[in-house]
Amino acid sequence: MDAKSPITLKRDCESVEIPSGERKTLPMGTVVRIVQSRGGSYTVSTSWGAMHRIDASDSDALGLAAPALAANVPAGPLSEKMVLEQLKTVFDPEIPVNIVDLGLVYARSISSLDGDGKRVDVKMTMTAPGCGMGNVLKADVESKLSRLPQVKEVHVEIVFDPPWHAGLMTDAARLQLGLDLDEGSSPFSVLQPNR
Repeated sequence: MDAKSPITLKRDCESVEIPSGERKTLPMGTVVRIVQSRGGSYTVSTSWGAMHRIDASDSDALGLAAPALAANVPAGPLSEKMVLEQLKTVFDPEIPVNIVDLGLVYARSISSLDGDGKRVDVKMTMTAPGCGMGNVLKADVESKLSRLPQVKEVHVEIVFDPPWHAGLMTDAARLQLGLDLDEGSSPFSVLQPNR
């Protein structure tokens, strides 16, 4: 199937509206086009121009088989590595790099809850204070971390101090975006491709 071809939803489908981050149900019969498929989710555009994020668990509504990432939730006791790997499956709908490699995740921690279960706290930022994707990314992080074993609560805090800059990106992310590895850490260097 060509990703640019229109797809008619085969059933009602839960989604996250972009950029509001609000959870919405797209009704069966809605016509969409896949704009991006990364990290086990799909960014789609509707026939009326709205954008939504659809989780891989709802890929059947698109007439697609679930990608391997969706079924690959680790088993066993919760660990920092599990949290990090799950965060690497979260992508900005506009940038083809995961939020860890972009340097958007400032801190993460796991704590025990009274009784049974764990709480995961994440402190993250956006590439700019006015970025409209904050609610979308926050919802995606909460959704994906809540699938991990033992996780009963997820709290994501969006912060802007310290400000994000391109120097926080991994070398792999910089290469993927076509940036020089030796560029300075100017907050605007991410907008300056190789010359």
